[in-house]
Formats: sequence, C-alpha cells, structure tokens
Amino acid sequence: MRKIQKVFWLVLGLLGVLIIGFVDYFTGPEIAFSLFYLIPVSMAAWYSGRIEGILISFTSAIAWLMADLFSGRVYSNSIIGYWNAFSRLGFFLIVTWLLSALKNTLRREQELSRKDLTTGAVNSRFFHQLAQAEIDRAKRYSHPFTIAYLDLDNFKAVNDTFGHQTGDQVLLTVTRSMKSHLRSTDVVGRLGGDEFACLLIETDQDAAKIVMSKLFKQLLEDMSNHHWPITFSIGVLTCNRVPSTVDELIHVADELMYSVKRSGKNNIIFSDYTG
Repeated sequence: MRKIQKVFWLVLGLLGVLIIGFVDYFTGPEIAFSLFYLIPVSMAAWYSGRIEGILISFTSAIAWLMADLFSGRVYSNSIIGYWNAFSRLGFFLIVTWLLSALKNTLRREQELSRKDLTTGAVNSRFFHQLAQAEIDRAKRYSHPFTIAYLDLDNFKAVNDTFGHQTGDQVLLTVTRSMKSHLRSTDVVGRLGGDEFACLLIETDQDAAKIVMSKLFKQLLEDMSNHHWPITFSIGVLTCNRVPSTVDELIHVADELMYSVKRSGKNNIIFSDYTG
C-alpha cells in the first residue's frame, strides 16, 4: 500500500510538471512560473520521499529550461539559460531536502511520543488509544479480543540488589520476548513501572490460553537464563462482550492480575469479561 501511494504521488508530480511546463511555454517568457513548479516538487518530497522529490526537481528544472528555450526567450549569452536552469535545480533540491528532513523529524517525534523510551513498547497513553480502537472495532464486527495484564514479581528486589541498569535490562528483555512471541498485529504496552499489557487482536480465550501459556513459559526461561529472580503474575481477560471504556477493561484485567498476586504470585489466570 505504501509503495502504491508513493508511485501515485510520483506520477501525479510528473503530470503536474508536464502541465505547468506547457502552460509556461504557451504564456511566454514574460510571466514567471517558478512558484508553480514548486507544487509538484513539494508534493513528491512530502508524500513520496526524498528520492522522488529529487527526480521531480530535475524534471521541473528541465521543463522550465525547455519552456524558456522554445518560447523564444533571448539571453545575451547562450550559457545563461543553462546557468538559470542549474540555479533553479539547486533551489528545488534545497526545498526537497528541507521538506523530507522536516517530515522525517515529525515522524520520529510522533514515534517517540508513542513509545516507552526504556523498552520500546508503546506507552500507556498510546496503548489506551489502541485499546479504544479495538473496543470500537469489536462493537462493530462482534469479534472477540483479549488483554493480558502482566506484573513482574520481585522487580523491586532486582533494582535494589543489582541496580537500575539491570532493572532496565530486565524490562527490555521482557518486552523483546513478548514482541517476538506475539503477532505483529498485537500490541505490547508498558503501563508503568514493572506493569505491562498485551492487546491480542481478534483472539478468543482458547487461542489466548495457547499463546499466553507459551509466553509465560518463555518469560520464565528468559529470567532463569539471566539468573534474575523474576517471576510473573498475569491476568488474561477475553472480551466476547465489549467493555464500555478502556479504563474498565484495564481495571478488570488488573484485578485478575492482583488475584494471582494474592494467591502466591508466579501464575497466570484466564477469565471472560462478563460486564
């Protein structure tokens, strides 16, 4: 889909240059069209990318030169027209570079605003947005989904004994393990401290039991391999009925997790949302 969009904007840019070049030629050398050539250059740089913007920049500079030459514009020296074309190309390339750099910066800022910097999981705010989107989708299509709430047992002891750098490594290892064992469409979020949540899209309880049981086993194995005294309390809530709010969804899943805590930790419990 992304490639199709890039091709679409590239073709649209080339078509725009062609149209502007013809208008530039027929209106003659007295009317300047430099501003209009920036339109396809800017569209290509912003919507397709830097490479496409450079291509449209060269095309625009050549179209501008051809319009000048064939419209009968006379220079005191024949090299001036080519020099002007080169200058225009430089101007277009600068605009292309600035726009593509701005878009990349905005994209990075957007990604950072959605991610937890320590682990790379989505942060609490963005997790709430994605969970709300899944609630809305479940209401429309009547598809089940599952949320798993995870708490790291004894995490404070690891921080106190080994230091916060090791604690951060524990959190990062947990996140990587969850991401590697879940589908790309599922969501791993850090809700705060040592608490995580997994949003399993279109997943009923039978599928959730298989996935989360395997993940639980893998997480314990990862902790053992690093000699970290960490276990996991996990509450898994499958929603065939749809909660009214994300806060209610997370609250019920959180209560499931705490029921594991109260019964001795290091376990996983499954339940259906009853409303």
